[in-house]
Amino acid sequence: MNLNRTDKATLLAKVVQRVNELKQQTLDISKETVPSETDEISVLNFEDCSNEDGRIIFKVSFCCEDRPDLMKDLVETLRSLRMETVYAYMTTIGGRTRNDLVVVGNKEQHSVESVTLLQNALESLLKRSNQSVMMGHGGGEERSKRRRPVDHIIRVTGVI
Repeated sequence: MNLNRTDKATLLAKVVQRVNELKQQTLDISKETVPSETDEISVLNFEDCSNEDGRIIFKVSFCCEDRPDLMKDLVETLRSLRMETVYAYMTTIGGRTRNDLVVVGNKEQHSVESVTLLQNALESLLKRSNQSVMMGHGGGEERSKRRRPVDHIIRVTGVI
């Protein structure tokens, strides 16, 4: 009888451990794909992946309030920097949006230092987004009108 209780206790411990593992996996996945509650910007340079045709590759990721002109402004920002989007993955939930992009620029015009240039342009884009939401031009009335400060910025200028 004592052996049976130990087996149940062991089984229960294994179940609890597995549930915790699944919770952690879910949390890890949501961090990568679900928009965060705070504005975030990440710009990485993939120098190792830059190809022989004279293009330099950047991975861009940012979260902010969604608004109707956000994509238009993003395209204009990238165009003004003479960068081209080769991959885009966007998720919008509850008035927040997460944008993951791979953009390329000409090596004659861009270098690893362009991370800062791209970073500053995205910060400006997020400020415009916040101003638009505060002025009531956002996509929904139920959203928070308060300005969300950029929670954290990740700048990587080294080789990845």
